[in-house]
Amino acid sequence: MINILFLESHPMWIYGLPNGFKDAGHTAIISGPVSVENISPMIEETKPDLIVSMGWTEEHWEAKQVWIQSAVNKAMIPLVYWATEDPLHTENFTLPLISRMKPDFVFTVTPSLISMYEQQGIKAAHLDFGYHDSVHHQIPPLSNYRSDIAVVANAYPKFIKNHPDGFRSSSLQTLIKPLLQKGIRVDFWGKDWKQMGQYLGKEIPDDWIHGYLDYRDAYKVYSSAKIVIGLQNCEDQLTQRTYETLGSGGFLLTNDTPAVREKFIPDQDLIVSASPLETVQKVEYYLMNSIEREMIRERGQNSVTINSYQQRAEEMLRQLSNRGILKETPLSPEGGRWIDYETFKIHHVMPGESLLGISSKYNVPLQHLKKLNSLSSNMIYAGQIIKINEKKPAIIPRALNSWLRIANGFF
Repeated sequence: MINILFLESHPMWIYGLPNGFKDAGHTAIISGPVSVENISPMIEETKPDLIVSMGWTEEHWEAKQVWIQSAVNKAMIPLVYWATEDPLHTENFTLPLISRMKPDFVFTVTPSLISMYEQQGIKAAHLDFGYHDSVHHQIPPLSNYRSDIAVVANAYPKFIKNHPDGFRSSSLQTLIKPLLQKGIRVDFWGKDWKQMGQYLGKEIPDDWIHGYLDYRDAYKVYSSAKIVIGLQNCEDQLTQRTYETLGSGGFLLTNDTPAVREKFIPDQDLIVSASPLETVQKVEYYLMNSIEREMIRERGQNSVTINSYQQRAEEMLRQLSNRGILKETPLSPEGGRWIDYETFKIHHVMPGESLLGISSKYNVPLQHLKKLNSLSSNMIYAGQIIKINEKKPAIIPRALNSWLRIANGFF
């Protein structure tokens, strides 16, 4: 069993791959917001075997990349970066980040980029997106999220303007524009759809636009819509929402690409379209044929199970072991853990320590420790992380809190 410290705070990332490591029998520790003051003490307290950074979030400001590199280098713990913004932002984001953070290994969602990284002396491998059923699972349709056709995505009008010939733009032209032109209602969840009229040839009615949707609520839309449109960014890889829609029992309509056909069977696991006309025809057909729609929805949900984040976590560890970054480690008989470092005070078990001794050290009842850590006995082992109790939230004076928000760019 190994302890993995995830330097992340965004809901899109903390509930996916970290939960996969938990399911695989390891301990996933979520850092919460990283600062120059807390990064080194956090590493010292959690004593991770591996540190993982992923995506493009508030934990990837340039200043934080420098703090992280310095602290990790001092601690001499392997650092992995999962480049989920490839290939659209490889040049302007991923490569500069790698230059500053100097990770020991890079996983990319774009297989064709592996050779580029290796040629630059960066150890790299492919790791695809996945899904986790704690966040994406099917529920009965909810009235607030019911629709015939749903889109859950940010519109990215600036990106479309700057990349009119990119595949994201082509995906919009194939899957969404023809429906709007026919007057077929599409309900949109996500940012900036009000700015897309010039790119779609028609303004989207205000009552079709529902605005920002918390990542943790997306499964409600996927479970409640008759058809979910899944935009793609590339022909040779799949978006994260492809897996998440199917994992939530959504009936998915997406682009007909080699990547889709590599993973799924069209008209069995999902439906695909290669042209605006085909999109309209399939939408009209499947809206009228609920039995076929439900059969495909069910098969799609079954077919996606081999793409869970447990499989992705196990693949990451295999690659790191094969490349000499990590040694193989037996799993814990007690199973894995998912720990929010910002929420819980923790204790890293040292050789010879007992649960009773830890209970006495922190003046916490033994039964409380067992319940908090889901322990079926008093047996613990060196290297295990034990949750002691919940931390009290720090109280920041109102004036200082306002200053911090302004200093960090939150207005």
